[in-house]
Parts: sequence; structure tokens; C-alpha cells
Amino acid sequence: MSAGQHVFHEHRRLLFSVAYRILGSATDAEDAVQDTWIKWSSADRSHINEPKAYLTRIVSNLALERLRSTRHKRETYIGPWLPEPILTSSDTADTVTDAESVSMAMLVILETLSPLERAVFVLKEAFGFSHAEIADAVERSEAAVRQAAHRARQHVHARQPRFTTNRTQQRKITEQFLAATTGGDINTLMNLLSPDVTLWTDGGGKVRQALKPVTGAQTVASWFATITTVTYQGIPPTDIHTELIDINGAPGMIFSTPNRAIATITFDYDTHNQITTIHNIANPDKLHAITHRTTHNIATRY
Repeated sequence: MSAGQHVFHEHRRLLFSVAYRILGSATDAEDAVQDTWIKWSSADRSHINEPKAYLTRIVSNLALERLRSTRHKRETYIGPWLPEPILTSSDTADTVTDAESVSMAMLVILETLSPLERAVFVLKEAFGFSHAEIADAVERSEAAVRQAAHRARQHVHARQPRFTTNRTQQRKITEQFLAATTGGDINTLMNLLSPDVTLWTDGGGKVRQALKPVTGAQTVASWFATITTVTYQGIPPTDIHTELIDINGAPGMIFSTPNRAIATITFDYDTHNQITTIHNIANPDKLHAITHRTTHNIATRY
């Protein structure tokens, strides 16, 4: 391995982590990292004093450009557009802050920011960049970055869940939900769900899913109580395996066949440890990494 390859390899996890948070797509993040390698490998590195800063600047700009170019596709998406889920190692959730920064709930909120605000927020809040470093990374003035950071922080904090269930409790609730779903136990499901729970489903027009959010404990509980008793995408329920696994820094669920993942489920909670939001991602284009069981140990600091 050459010196250039070694340096790039050393920072690859950081580069993916930055790109994934900016883009909300593991596939696009991997593409941005690959494009970063192309630029890095062809650069005159004799004048680069800080490789990590240089690489981060490249991947941030590439992710920002890619986000702008995909905005229209997301706005015309069939049904709700949800971020692409990733399997995460237990190291991702070492602290509440680390887990929240890559959670499905946070990525959904980041979707409501402008591309610049999103990039600035990610670099500042998740990685601790200074405003000057961010200005250099996204090629904007420091004043513009400060304004974007302020707007983004206000926007995110206004929408961020106020209550955080600890990881042990999350796993317990997820296990109960899994057992109730596979057993068709609607009463237990009702007890686990907040009365005004919302289920968001993302099929992307590729598979049949609800095109609008499903709300209310009774409706959502009925949805999940019957989910393992019906044929899905031509697959009989006996051929669908359900398991608990870490997704985006927290316990979640995967529905799969021997050949591929067909859906993921993640949860948000309230102060009473009841489920307030469920994100169900079934678009096969977003499940490649899950199918191949690619686990990401997400970097949380620069």
C-alpha cells in the first residue's frame, strides 16, 4: 500500500461518516468517498500539510454538490422519502449524543434543512469543526457559515425529540414489539404505542407501501399485528425472517428472506417509554447495505 493509500485508508471512516450525515444515503456517501479518493490520488500531495482537513474538505464539497443534485428527485419521490438505513456497531452508541447524531429521527430532521445548512450543522454539531474550518470546507465566508449554523441549530432544536429513552429500555421495548408483531399480539402492541403514534413507510414506488403517514395506536397496531400473516411482495410469511439488530445507532428490526432484506423498522420514544414514531423502509434500492450486512462504525468526532 502506498503512502497516499495509507493516509486515505486511515481517514476513510471519517469521510463516510461526514458524507452519510450530509446525504442521508449510504450509497451516495460511498460514491462521494470514492470520488474523494480519485481527487486525492491525482492531487499534488507535496503541498498538503493536513491530509485529514484536505480530505474532509473534498468529501464535504462533493456531498454538498450531490445533495443539491438529488433534491429534485427527493421532492418528486413517490410517498415519504426516508434516509437509507445502515447497520451500526455498538460503538456507535457509546454516548447518547453519538447515537442521536446518526439516528433516523435526526436524519429525517436534517432533510428539512437547505443543503448548506445541513452540511454546516453536520460539521459543527457532529464533528466539532470551528466556523473557520467549516468555511474553508464548504468554500463560504465565515459570516455565511455562522448564519447557516444558527438557522440550522434553531430549526433542528425546535423539531428534535425532547425525551430520550436509554439504550437498555430501547432494546427491551424493541424485543417486546418484535415478539408482539410475530405473535400477532395487538394488545401488547397497543400498550407499546403512544396514542398518537405515526408510522412512516418508504417503498419509493418500488414496493407497495402507504403513501401517507399512518397515525393512531389502533391503526398502527393492527398494521403490525397482521404483517407476518400476509404474503408480502410475493413472499409467503413463513419465508420471512424477523430479527432485532442495531440500525442507525439504536435497536431496530429487519425483515428478510434468505437472499435479501425486505424492510427495516426503527423507533422514536416519548417520556413514558412509548413509541411515538416508526420508520419503515422497504424501498429495495435503500436496502443493499442491509442485505450484505455491511456494518458501519460511524465516526463521531473530527
